Amino acid sequence: MSTTLQAPATVSAPELVLRCWRDDDVAALLETYRDPVLRARTRDPLVTAADARRWVARNRQGWASGRRFSFAVCEPEPATGEHRVVACVLLKDVVPGRAYAEVGYWTAASARGRAVASRALEAVTGWAFTRFAASGLTRLELLHQIDNPASCRVAEKTGYAFVEVLPPRPPFPLPGHRHVRPRG
Repeated sequence: MSTTLQAPATVSAPELVLRCWRDDDVAALLETYRDPVLRARTRDPLVTAADARRWVARNRQGWASGRRFSFAVCEPEPATGEHRVVACVLLKDVVPGRAYAEVGYWTAASARGRAVASRALEAVTGWAFTRFAASGLTRLELLHQIDNPASCRVAEKTGYAFVEVLPPRPPFPLPGHRHVRPRG
């Protein structure tokens, strides 16, 4: 679980460090999940420290199983130089021999509108295609509800082409979009 990725700095944004979730991220997770926008878009909002600890543990289990890889996306705090969590990007449903897997992400309120999601998604996309090419991964899918235009912009910006509208399916009450990015 020692995988660390980087998204290079841009003219207007610092370098991002993507790493596995740690126990010391619990406070940052709870702070991030206080955002009503994020809470409305997630299936299991984190409310208590116990919720956040279970979430971190499930993410460790995902890495151990080799099927779900969740990255804490961090950027430097200007005042201290410490890194703070600003987003999450994950690769899920990785099955050897299957041609596709799914990516997803969320951003903290403070990180929205600063290309954090697209830069982090691009880093994980490259990592996924490199790491799982030999096991048959040839495309990644990104799904989001139709009422989330910001996710459409992130998908398009990172080369995930819109493919179709999906019908509502639990736990999501609205139709969704499927975006796909092929390897290469």
